[in-house]
Amino acid sequence: MGGVKKKTLSSSKSTGQQPSEGTNKLKKNDPKPQIKSQKHKSSVLIEDINDVSILKGMKAITVQSISKVLGVKISIANNYLRNLESKGMLKLIGGYSGHKVYSFKS
Repeated sequence: MGGVKKKTLSSSKSTGQQPSEGTNKLKKNDPKPQIKSQKHKSSVLIEDINDVSILKGMKAITVQSISKVLGVKISIANNYLRNLESKGMLKLIGGYSGHKVYSFKS
């Protein structure tokens, strides 16, 4: 039923033993692992995407579909669609809760 109980930290220090499940601390002489963060810059200008022939073949144009087709982030695709809507090339046909659906004006 019982068994050998785990010794307390203070008693193991006095005997010179280290606890069996202690934390893995770095020694003073060991170098710390260095983690370099890589920042990716995504700068795609909306004006660079001038190929609206992609939009003409689509029945329903959404931010997600444009992002997937053009290979850009959703925020960039969203700005692109807003820009086209302000120019009058797209027409809002539906959507809910921020998920807008557009169609190409012909």
